[in-house]
Amino acid sequence: MKKVSLEMGSGGRLMREFIAERLLPAFNNPILRRLHDSALLTEGWAFTTDSYTVDPIFFPGGDIGQLSVNGTVNDLVVSAAKPLYLSLALIIEEGLEFDSIEKILLSIKKAAQKNRVKIVTGDTKVVPKGQGDKIYINTAGLGQLLGFPQPEKAQPGDKLIVTGNIGEHGLAIMLARNDFRLISEVKSDCASLLFLLPTWEKGVLWMRDITRGGLATVLSELAESVNYPVLVEEEKIPYSRPLQGAVEILGIDPLYLACEGRALLVVPEQKAETILKMIKRHPLGKKAAIIGEVQDRIGKKGEALLRTLSGGYRLLEPLTSELLPRIC
Repeated sequence: MKKVSLEMGSGGRLMREFIAERLLPAFNNPILRRLHDSALLTEGWAFTTDSYTVDPIFFPGGDIGQLSVNGTVNDLVVSAAKPLYLSLALIIEEGLEFDSIEKILLSIKKAAQKNRVKIVTGDTKVVPKGQGDKIYINTAGLGQLLGFPQPEKAQPGDKLIVTGNIGEHGLAIMLARNDFRLISEVKSDCASLLFLLPTWEKGVLWMRDITRGGLATVLSELAESVNYPVLVEEEKIPYSRPLQGAVEILGIDPLYLACEGRALLVVPEQKAETILKMIKRHPLGKKAAIIGEVQDRIGKKGEALLRTLSGGYRLLEPLTSELLPRIC
């Protein structure tokens, strides 16, 4: 008898198979079949929901409250929607200190104000001690559509832009658990992508926030959505020095580490430099870079390829195992 495994929540291959084999057949409809980060509704609205179980609930660079708002806002932004309203549901374990709850609520308030969204409905449940882990948060978001993702319009030569250093959230959570007894300056990149919203009007074809499964998994999903292979240059992918040092010691592939404030964009070739400059003007986009392109010379349709530092080629596949549970 098949049972649920941690890998099914990793954002990788097993989660996608679970959605395709269990959820889509059960609730099949045209809106759900698109499998965007948000449901794109015909009335000009985008609707999304997400749940947050991150451990620890306070981590370098953020906490579960800030994460829950930014994560839901980001799902709307990468779906070409202006975030307007959020719901907030708290599942709290008996015994959690009120000081922790107050800190989390303050983070939620500040993040909502910064993102210019209103929390308009919610719910609170308490579970007995030992039947939860401090606090889980579910948020849903409603936004007004400003455009529509169109990955099928991508052509050879169109560029791939990443909006900043990758992998920092996943590594920050890993080190915060102190499983490796490694001290590092790495902090979570938890942040809002609201500053990317105007780029949809400049011609962005597709956008995805880089969360579970990391950049490699997002690139693999992109390759399945366009009509050509995609090629990324390893030397152009931005990493922070502290992250590079830590992953070398730990032997971890940073391409599979999660972010919570970075996105991958597909932009028309002729507009790439203009959009890149636009992103880099924002403090959160200073490290943005063009890391590759849609192309038709190497590989097959549906393949995401990495040209390594040594000049060879590596096929990038979705995450197949659980690198780190409960990162968001």
